[in-house]
Amino acid sequence: MPDGSGAVLAKTVGAIDEIDAALWDRLAQPPGAPYNPFVSHAFLSAAEKSKSVAPETGWAPMHVLLEDDGEIVGAAPLYTKGHSQGEYVFDHHWADAYARAGGSYYPKLLCAAPFTPVPGPRLLAHTDAARAGLAAAIRTLAQRIGASSAHVNFVGEDDARALVGSGYLARTGEQYHWFNRGYASFDDFLGALSSRKRKAIRRERRGAVEDGLTIKKLIGDEITEEHWNAFWLFYQDTGARKWGQPYLTRTFFRIIAETMKDALLLIVAEQDGKPVAGALNFIGGDALFGRYWGCLTDHPFLHFEICYYQAIDFAIERGLARVEAGAQGQHKIARGYEPVATHSAHWIANESFRDAIARYLEAEREQTDMEINALKDFTPFRKTS
Repeated sequence: MPDGSGAVLAKTVGAIDEIDAALWDRLAQPPGAPYNPFVSHAFLSAAEKSKSVAPETGWAPMHVLLEDDGEIVGAAPLYTKGHSQGEYVFDHHWADAYARAGGSYYPKLLCAAPFTPVPGPRLLAHTDAARAGLAAAIRTLAQRIGASSAHVNFVGEDDARALVGSGYLARTGEQYHWFNRGYASFDDFLGALSSRKRKAIRRERRGAVEDGLTIKKLIGDEITEEHWNAFWLFYQDTGARKWGQPYLTRTFFRIIAETMKDALLLIVAEQDGKPVAGALNFIGGDALFGRYWGCLTDHPFLHFEICYYQAIDFAIERGLARVEAGAQGQHKIARGYEPVATHSAHWIANESFRDAIARYLEAEREQTDMEINALKDFTPFRKTS
């Protein structure tokens, strides 16, 4: 690391609990930076303790620590992966092409918040020099273990600069976020929309509760064991339909209910006093992150109400800057969520394959940028001349 501070050493540990939690969190949240729950020690520890993240599930922890003269100045959540599931930055076709060429794409290295398509810090450090050191350390580690590649998903601007500067290839993706422009209430937000879109959202909100449903927002200790048991059924139903089986275990939710309770918001729909649908959100320093939704019975517009509109309500109440409602979903645009670019970085060991991926990513970035710009014309906000 080129800061002239002395001996620099990168080392790995096989479990997040081998790292002091307070030290990790200080690196993950520099002074003045908003709290991001998904790189917190508590979240990563829950994933490992619950065996949601484990070698047996294709996620072998290999977290990186960067030391400068004996002081830990950087860290990164790193995993050896035996597949590409649970990442939300899709490289399955890269793996297929690598195999057709006679190579083995796995193992690969992944620096990420497991199962979480939320942008945020990945190279946890307070200086550009330390971030550059972590980027280089991950690349060196990939070479050392014979990995085909190293990937850093959903990075922020500082991380992206360090990674590209260390020879990683930049990739652009797309999500949909809601932005709080100083709204005093949900009706104030609706006032910024065109008349047709405003009426459509009001109609959806009325329709969501026409079957006699009651919507509740629960935080921390308000989320009882009954609620968690119901939510587990919701999550299993969604996971079974999307992935074949859920990524996270019941134990994961039991742990975060204890260690992260003040960062959890459960929005639940009840019918005759029984939970029938819900969405679990994480409360960040400046954003609400919608994560897991599911239902036991189908009700028109209920998904929109619980996942989008109630989340907006909460963000306005708390003065949060935005709502990030997860990956994909152009239908979010009509509900006031706007297209934004996300970023990841990829280092490929094989030079020929790296050149091919670089050409592909250049074309993909151009296409993604064009799509984001085109979709902005379809937001429901009133057009100004």
